[in-house]
Amino acid sequence: MIHDSSRRRRFIKTIFPVLLTLALTLLPVFNNSSYVLSTLIFIGIYSIVTISLCLLMGYAGQISLGHAAFYGMGAYGSAILTVKFGVNPWLGMVAAAVFTALVAWAIGIPTLKLKEHYLALATLGFGVIIYIIFTQETEWTGGPSGLNGIPYLSLGKLTFNNDISYYYLVWIVVLLTVYLATNIVNSRIGRALRAIHGSETAAEAMGVNTAAYKLQIFVLSAVFASIAGSLYSHYITMINPSPFGFKMSIEFVLMAVVGGIASIWGPLVGVSVVIFLTQFLRDAIPYLIPGAGGEVEIVAFGLILAVIMIFMPEGLFRGLVDRWDNPARYRKTPSPLPSSMWEEDES
Repeated sequence: MIHDSSRRRRFIKTIFPVLLTLALTLLPVFNNSSYVLSTLIFIGIYSIVTISLCLLMGYAGQISLGHAAFYGMGAYGSAILTVKFGVNPWLGMVAAAVFTALVAWAIGIPTLKLKEHYLALATLGFGVIIYIIFTQETEWTGGPSGLNGIPYLSLGKLTFNNDISYYYLVWIVVLLTVYLATNIVNSRIGRALRAIHGSETAAEAMGVNTAAYKLQIFVLSAVFASIAGSLYSHYITMINPSPFGFKMSIEFVLMAVVGGIASIWGPLVGVSVVIFLTQFLRDAIPYLIPGAGGEVEIVAFGLILAVIMIFMPEGLFRGLVDRWDNPARYRKTPSPLPSSMWEEDES
């Protein structure tokens, strides 16, 4: 039993990432549909934001209901610099990330002193303020009409102006984000974050500088979201405030929770499930219930998510891994215990 569990964990840590990378690399060879590739590009972009939320909420235990604001700051920052000042798109992306980090640092110092629902309300208020700025500052953002003419990203003679090239670019960034986030989680910083999540008071008693770690992960989370926003703006080449409001912040949290908020690979599963489930219900409901309105789709979506969270409260990815890693735990009849430690070792 122990050896089987060890093999499963080795598969998850080594073979699974390799298989996923191989699948992502070969997918456009077998299906280069613009619809499929565009959907996968959005899954990748949203996954970057959701991974950042998992680091902040799942590991550090800090609630954020305004992450779409950082996502929007990256999108608008890069767009404004390239459209209005002619800055190179890559430099614009870096500058937007730096600016977002400074804003996150400035608001994180007072905000992260709050806890639980007070912190949630503070981040919600921040998100609303940024959304109002996007809407009202028409001279810079274009207001509700949006900002047009955002240039494509390019690397030498290669211009990322089609779905296939942008698909590979986005997913390279996603895998790099996963790699960086995994290293953080498995490092001393990750252990400190888990200690803060478990009990901030106990972590402080053990000598953990909780304020510094919370601020650092908050800023890093904002930078990840900013990079995702820049990727979004240079893919769409036209942005308006609507994708950066409170609704999007809630969707990011939903994707994180569905995939597994205390997991780095979980966001990829959560984002995929939410996006494909939304598309499936949008197409299926009119056939199943002719004349049904959008409220039926919302109710069905809510019921399915409720069922998922009832049976897998830890999220889909972690839930499936746990059931595969320890199937006896989820059987109706518990497996017999070994009579001694020697019997367990031999099995």
